[in-house]
Amino acid sequence: MTEIPLMPVEQYERLQQRNDDRVKALWDLLDAVTDPEVPVLTLWDLGVLRNIERDGEQVIVTITPTYSGCPAMNTMADDITQTLKDAGFDQVQIKTELAPAWSSEWMTQEGRRKLRNYGIAPPEDAELDEDGLTPDAHAQCPHCRSRNTRRISEFGSTACKALFQCNDCNEPFDYFKKI
Repeated sequence: MTEIPLMPVEQYERLQQRNDDRVKALWDLLDAVTDPEVPVLTLWDLGVLRNIERDGEQVIVTITPTYSGCPAMNTMADDITQTLKDAGFDQVQIKTELAPAWSSEWMTQEGRRKLRNYGIAPPEDAELDEDGLTPDAHAQCPHCRSRNTRRISEFGSTACKALFQCNDCNEPFDYFKKI
C-alpha cells in the first residue's frame, strides 16, 4: 500500500498565510532576510517569520524566537525593517510572539536540506529516546552521514544547537535541537 505523505498542520497554515494575495509580495521580499547565526537559512526556512499583515500603510511582521532570549532577534528585526524600508515601506512594526513557542516542526524541508549542506545536522537527523536529547543520542554526521557520533556538549555555537563529533570522520558538528 502506498502512503500519501501529509503536511503538518503548522506548515499548511504557514503556507496559507504566505499565499494570501494581500501580503504575498511581502513574504517574497522577506525571503532575502537570513538568520544572522546561520546565514544559509532564511527566516522563512527557520520558521521564525510567523506572520505579515497590512494595516493601511503599516506593515506588521510577527517573529518568534527559537529560544526566548535569543540574541539574534534584534538583528533579525533590524534586517526585516531595513529590507522593507529599502522596498519603500516606511511604516514597519515588528512584533515578537513567544506563544506558541517556536518548534523545530516550523522549519521547512528546504531549510533542513540547507542546514545539512552547511554542516549542521537538522532536527530529524538524531535518534532520541523518550526523554529527548540524551548523552547517548546519535545525530547523523552531516559530513559523512554516519550515526557513529557522540554528543560533546549540550550547547553548540548557539543555545539552539548541541555540539557533536563523528567517531568515523572525526569532524565536530552542530546539531540543531528538536523542540
